[in-house]
Parts: sequence; C-alpha cells; structure tokens
Amino acid sequence: MTESTTAPANLPEKIRHYIGGEFVDSLDGDEFDVINPVTNEPYIKAASGKKADIDRAVAAAKKAFEEGPWPTMLPRERARVLNRIADIVESREHELAEMESYDSGLPITQAKGQARRAAENFRFFADLIVAQVDDAYKVPGRQANYVNRKPIGVAGLITPWNTPFMLESWKLAPAIATGNTVVLKPAEFTPLSASLWPGIFEEAGLPTGVFNMVNGFGEEGFAGDSLVKHPDVPLISFTGESKTGQTIFANAAPWLKGLSMELGGKSPAVVFADADLDAAINATIFGVFSLNGERCTAGSRILVEESIYDEFVERYAAQAKRVKVGLPSDPATEVAALVHPEHYEKVMSYVEIGKGEARLVAGGGRPEGFETGNFVEPTVFADVMPDARIFQEEIFGPVVAITPFSTDEEALALANDTKYGLAAYIWTSDLKRAHNFSQAVESGMVWLNSNNVRDLRTPFGGVKASGLGHEGGYRSIDFYTDQQAVHINLGEVHNPVFGKQ
Repeated sequence: MTESTTAPANLPEKIRHYIGGEFVDSLDGDEFDVINPVTNEPYIKAASGKKADIDRAVAAAKKAFEEGPWPTMLPRERARVLNRIADIVESREHELAEMESYDSGLPITQAKGQARRAAENFRFFADLIVAQVDDAYKVPGRQANYVNRKPIGVAGLITPWNTPFMLESWKLAPAIATGNTVVLKPAEFTPLSASLWPGIFEEAGLPTGVFNMVNGFGEEGFAGDSLVKHPDVPLISFTGESKTGQTIFANAAPWLKGLSMELGGKSPAVVFADADLDAAINATIFGVFSLNGERCTAGSRILVEESIYDEFVERYAAQAKRVKVGLPSDPATEVAALVHPEHYEKVMSYVEIGKGEARLVAGGGRPEGFETGNFVEPTVFADVMPDARIFQEEIFGPVVAITPFSTDEEALALANDTKYGLAAYIWTSDLKRAHNFSQAVESGMVWLNSNNVRDLRTPFGGVKASGLGHEGGYRSIDFYTDQQAVHINLGEVHNPVFGKQ
C-alpha cells in the first residue's frame, strides 16, 4: 500500500539556487538528496549553499536595492506586481498542490488550499501598502512632524518545511511589498515548491535581483548560518524551532539585526464542562491531526474539566481511531507521511516515552499496511501529568496529551505550565470566563470556541520560548520598514547660540 505515488509532471531536472535572475549551482558544486516521505528514497538533487553562495546572493540583492527601481517605485506600482504574482500563483494551484504533497507528505486535499492562501498574502499586502497612511503630528503655528517609512535593505528569510510555499509567501509578500529585496533560504527537507518562485516572479515582472534564493542547510558555514551572519543583511525573519531561534538570536547580535521569529509551541486547548462537546472534539481532532500534526499552532495539550473528562477521552479516542491514514495523493487521506525519516524517528521516540508516562488510548505505532515511509498512527495519551515530557516538549506530529483539571485556577496553571506560549484554545459557553481566561493565559494568540480562524490584519506571534516579535497586518509593515521622524519648524527660530564672538 505504500508504493511511491506518481511524481509531479513538472519536476525540474535539479533544484538550483536563483541569484541575480539566474538559476545557478553552488560554487563548490555541492548537492544534497531530497527524499520522498512515502518511500524515503531520494527523488531529486538540490544545490547545497554555503557562505560563498550567500555572499553572491546578498550582493545581487544589495545591488537591486541600491541601484534598481524597486525600492523607489510608488506603492501602487509595486501593488500591481504583487497582484500579478497572486494571479499566477492561483493559476498554478494544481501543480503547486501536487509538488507540495509529493515533497512534504501533506495530504493532497490539505495541500490544495495552500496556493489560495499564498495568493491572498500577496493581495493583502498589495492593498495595505496602497491604503497605508503614515502618522503626522501638528503643533499649530509652530511645528509640523511626519513619519517617513523607508525600506531597510536586504531581508533574510528562513522558512520551515510544514506548508512551505504558503509560509514562504507569508514572509515574501510584506518584505517585497515594502520595497526591500530578499534572500530566501527554504527548508532543506522541502525545497521543491520553492523552485516555482523564480518563474512566478519573472512572469509577474518583479525586477531582477529583488528575489534571490539559496537552498541548503542551516548549520555553521552553510546557507542559513551564513545568511544570519552576513553584515549586509539587516533583517532576519525565521520560522522554526526554539533552539534554532536562540542560535539565530546570538549570531545576529553583533550586528543588532532586526529579528522576527515564530518558534515552537505546545499549545493548550482548554475544554470546560459547559462547552459544546461535539464542536470541541471535532476542532481539537482537526487542530492536532491536520497537516500530519506538523502544525506550529497545534493544540497538542488538551485540558478537560473533570466532570466531562471520561466522556471526552472515550469519544476523542474513538474519533482519533477513525482518522484516515493514507498516501498523500489519496483525496480521502487525512493523515499521511511525516516529512522526513529524521523527524519520524523523533516523533516515534516521543510515542515510546509517552507509553511510560501516561495511558495510551489510541494509536501508538505504525499504521497497518504501511511498512515503509514515515507513517504514524494518530496517537492519544490520557491522564498525562504536567511533569511528563509529552506534556512539556514539542513533538510536532500526530500525538496529543489529555489532562484533567478541577477548577478554573488549575486549568490556567496547567495551560501556562510550559516554556512555550504560541496559541491557546478555550471552549466554554461562559462569556465572562472566556474573556478572563484568554487575557490571563500566556500565549500570543487565543481562539475562543474556534480553531485557527485568522484575519490577516491581526498580529501573529508568540511569547516566552515561542517567538520574538509579531508579523501580520501593520506589524509586518513595521518590521520591514524604518520609521523616520521628520520635524519642520513653522515659527520663529529660537536656537541657542554657541561660541558667538
């Protein structure tokens, strides 16, 4: 049943870097294998970037920023290009979904929406830069002051391997919209869909050098590390795990770079006894098992009030067992293959840890009929204590921990009892409790009786070990621009005189 799915029709011969408007190999010729998650067999080679390749890409981006038309174009002109990008992305939805599913193991039905979401990111920031109004401050008869926004320069964008194309667009759209030039370093596990960006940007009329891409790894001396440390890259936007974020923070410090980092999560979903139980179970099942559990905002800790705990666990486990595991290309599949064997081993190690820490009520192994590839059964642990590793540590797979609570105070203490603080989900029909709890929980985002419904105008980001800064809406505009205050004297000048003879 786990035979390889058919490769997408438009696979490139090899995945190359894109620098200064040209596809190029690494200067040292180094390459790495990209693996199909269903078989764990290599299916394509990708150029492996090092410091010299990053130097070349940054030089091209810097030249485009200093000499090219993009930073000085009127917002409306840039917006036209961004809208053309969105049109092209939408027109290639089927091709993109096939590539994303084949490369990452994402179920094809979940991959199909990624192009529309990516296109919407470009449309949103196209609208935002045209409608943007900067602040002005008047002191009648004496002074006028206004804020002048300016693009900063070369932005370094380092993106993750879960929904890679859409998350690349989340950074590319505001960085480019505000007049910067960029160097993108896609995740090494999933570089395939990123290879579409150069053709999309060229067709849309983005000037040469505004977009550059270097594939490869993040370690010292390789592409990611070299991009972070480059003195001509004043901005780094990173999405990934918290430990890598700490390394980036340290390596960016000597240059005092601007940083925006969306990091790990261990988000609580708190279900009170007065919640709509059917809705809460459906939403929390989706929230942790969609995207193969490889979701930064996954509600992977479910805290349930004691009076409904046994019923919740029984119904939740039964529904988890009905989640359809299958090949990524099967439209009926709800959970498919994890992205890479390294990640599969990590997730399975946590499953084994969990068996010694809590009560296994669903899953816990490789699904029947999937002897090869990175397949994990949707796995549910109950009676998980707060000091358990599966309660405290990010697993980033289809594994959930369920814990009881007896009071609102205990629920809040449990919700806040990890180093992370990205998202939280609260299920209750008590409006007062919902608002009070949401304001007390330590998370950058809170959903009340809903799951991951977002407005692009709202801030996205976490607290504690889940991130630094926020993006989304005007927060993205703030991050990718310098705000210069301009002061104009309108009255009599009263400057003190120094050194008058």
